[in-house]
Amino acid sequence: MTRFGDLQKASRSLWAKSADGIGHGLLAHMLDVAAVALTILRRESPSSRARMAECLGLPMPSADVWVAGCVGLHDFGKGIAGFQAKWPEGKLRDEAAGLSFDAFSLKAVTDHACATAALLYDPLVERTGADPQWVDAVLQAISAHHGFNFIRREIDSAHPPKEGKAWKLARREVFEAYWAALDPQGAPSLDTLSLPSVAWLAGLTSVADWIGSNEVYFTPEERGDTLSAHFEASLRLAELALNDIGWPGFAALLDAPHSTDDLLGRIVGSDRPMSARPLQEVGDRLLAQTHGPTLLLVEAPMGEGKTELAMLAHLRLQAANQHRGLYVALPTQATGNAMFDRTLRFLRAFSGEARLDIQLAHGGAMLDERIARLRGVFGRTDDSVASSAWFAQRRRALISPYGVGTIDQALFATLNVKHHFVRLWGLANRVVVLDEVHAYDTYTSGLIAALLRWLKALGCSVVLMSATLPGKRRKELLNAWGVDPASVEGLGYPRVMLADNGGAKGACFGARPLPPIQVSGIEESIDAIADKARALMAEGGCGGIIVNTVARAQALYTALAGTLPYPCELILFHARYPADERGERERQVLTTFGKGGVRPSRALLIATQVAEQSLDIDLDFLISDLAPIDLLLQRVGRLHRHERARPEAHLHPRFFVAGLIRGHFPELEETRWKYVYDPYILGRTWALAAIEPEWQLPGDIDRLVQRVYDDNVELPEDLPASDRKRIEEGDYGEFYAKVRYEAQQALNAAIDANLEPQDAYIGKPHGSEDGNDLGIENRTRLGDDGISVIPVQVVSEGWQIKGSDIPIDPQQPVTDTVARALYARQMKISRKAIVAALGAETAPPAFESHPLLRDMKPLRLVNGCVELGNLIVRLDPVLGLVLETPDTGFPLSQPRKNDEYLF
Repeated sequence: MTRFGDLQKASRSLWAKSADGIGHGLLAHMLDVAAVALTILRRESPSSRARMAECLGLPMPSADVWVAGCVGLHDFGKGIAGFQAKWPEGKLRDEAAGLSFDAFSLKAVTDHACATAALLYDPLVERTGADPQWVDAVLQAISAHHGFNFIRREIDSAHPPKEGKAWKLARREVFEAYWAALDPQGAPSLDTLSLPSVAWLAGLTSVADWIGSNEVYFTPEERGDTLSAHFEASLRLAELALNDIGWPGFAALLDAPHSTDDLLGRIVGSDRPMSARPLQEVGDRLLAQTHGPTLLLVEAPMGEGKTELAMLAHLRLQAANQHRGLYVALPTQATGNAMFDRTLRFLRAFSGEARLDIQLAHGGAMLDERIARLRGVFGRTDDSVASSAWFAQRRRALISPYGVGTIDQALFATLNVKHHFVRLWGLANRVVVLDEVHAYDTYTSGLIAALLRWLKALGCSVVLMSATLPGKRRKELLNAWGVDPASVEGLGYPRVMLADNGGAKGACFGARPLPPIQVSGIEESIDAIADKARALMAEGGCGGIIVNTVARAQALYTALAGTLPYPCELILFHARYPADERGERERQVLTTFGKGGVRPSRALLIATQVAEQSLDIDLDFLISDLAPIDLLLQRVGRLHRHERARPEAHLHPRFFVAGLIRGHFPELEETRWKYVYDPYILGRTWALAAIEPEWQLPGDIDRLVQRVYDDNVELPEDLPASDRKRIEEGDYGEFYAKVRYEAQQALNAAIDANLEPQDAYIGKPHGSEDGNDLGIENRTRLGDDGISVIPVQVVSEGWQIKGSDIPIDPQQPVTDTVARALYARQMKISRKAIVAALGAETAPPAFESHPLLRDMKPLRLVNGCVELGNLIVRLDPVLGLVLETPDTGFPLSQPRKNDEYLF
């Protein structure tokens, strides 16, 4: 056993952490991080570890030690003059040990991570006997621990030139002593690694380094006479660190066979079994036959229990495959927030004695009081499910075994953003649920296809859900998983399809028939919609209006306020409120219109697309702007959703669609609808849906969707020639040019899981999750650049966060309490004039000095307003953020597709 005291002075003097002047030796730090990696692996499921060994070609049972040994080598490149000189005291110690520093070597190579990949190649090949290509792949993984992969040209240039022989000898002794201390047995059997295996190893390396570098857990010292003693002590510290973080060990939620009805009862929070719906019966029968990682595609009407089937699928698939957890990905923050409670209830019902962790993964998660309660912020919690603050930090949410959030958090794993492979590591061997997979444009859908290829390669099972999936999109999703769409053709709607190691199979089922929905067209104008709403509200009940832009929602609220029959609760809900107010309105909507809420006798919801899907709200009647047919069907899914007594006038569901008047082509420019949705699809929706005054759901859902999205379906014969020409010639060409462009952009942006590791990152620029000035390669959705702002009121004494608050001095650093209060008011704005004006401003010390606020810009309001570019920006306490022209004060709307912040 090698003793620290037996090492040459030069080897022992090499430092890894300056540690406030104390210093932590390179060998000690490498052993610390290896210990963390090994401890993390020991908390993974047996299937995760077995799959890891197979994918990396490592012998069992020493595969864990092999991986930990490779991970610990991540900082080997710190043994160069260009790094060692960064801490003056450490440099003096090195010089005293005989290591020389000259001006050339100090500047030639300074990036220790890249130097790791360059300098470890020879010793690792010689010591392990591994294939050179396998070593190359491992070095690519462990050298990426600061966020990005290095390409071959960068690695080749990271060999320090003209350094003294003493440096090489010191590094060689460090390597030999380290490898001997871990002593992994056997040798790799593969000659190279796939890109998913490289990404998995890179993710584990970064996570282990974050923990192993924390001086709270690993004090800078040698923890024994020998390296082996230090490693054993580090293993004990790693256990304590993971416990403190709240890192749970693997525990399957289902520990014994249970009937479908019994499990569904627990999923929904009932004390008794519940009768499974046909969808759930069919889905569970298919799941009973599954072999290995599985794709489950569920196409079923709204309200048929798809979410409960997804959670049931997690139970079955985790029991069969030992999946480490679950991530539920939704289109928006609002839908993610709504799903969080259901998932939390599900976990509590099955947690048993295990301690589980769940994260809410989206930009507003830190503001959620449910998360604060799960962290014991308001006092000690004995809940079996917690939400670790460590996992909640940036880029870490997907590491937690259980999570709910936006699909964007998962899609970032496919882009060359910083530490994208950490997200991939977190998703590996999970059950991933992608809800509302129809709800995205061509670009984001392309990223979803890329994500599916990654997930399959990482051993995941995936549940895809939609009520209104066009046939072309279905084929793209199946192809991405490697399923031939022809193998499941001919299944009627509603349907469930399952693909696993045994092939693809599917079944259709009978959904509960709903009363026929009367569909009527009305004019597009605000006045016409307001008049119809007043007439319907005079009949009592709780209705809704869903429009396509914030400006139309604000205009409707202004027109209707004070003009509805008394009493009537009027609620405005869109995404252009400060985050805290948006959360309050979201809760108000669910309380008023949700299943368990206290329903008033008369209420009207005016909303944008935030209320379109995945929100479990029930309306007696519904008015909607014209939208693509699949989204109209999603909106109509909020109509008569729950079993309840209704006013006599609303006993039968009625759906009124602005712009759906037969013979009158909708106004797309003045309404700004053409900037939200493709005119070609809107035109086909109008032409084919306007001739059907009654929808019989669920039977008509698939027929209506496929008719609109299938170009081979002819438009009605009696369609005026001018309208036909507009749709089939002008709008068609523009639509497909955009589709081709967005599809190519997705290919350009996404990292292809099937490429060779060194080829995959060529042409993929480094970027951030925000895409700041880095191009679309780093975005999950197309649209104008956005900027995160925090509105503040400028007063003589400084800034007020809210009207009654004590002013703060923007030229002084703020406390954590004030920073959190400011952070809770954040908004995102995408209007070009505002982004340009605020982006050019320098943030004051109050923002620059605090990590929560550093990426934000203050929106300085005087009496609630500010003029930016050609706009007046006004924060109205009722309407939210209003954009007006200075001359008329007329609200503007130039929305961009897929920009939820404008909805």
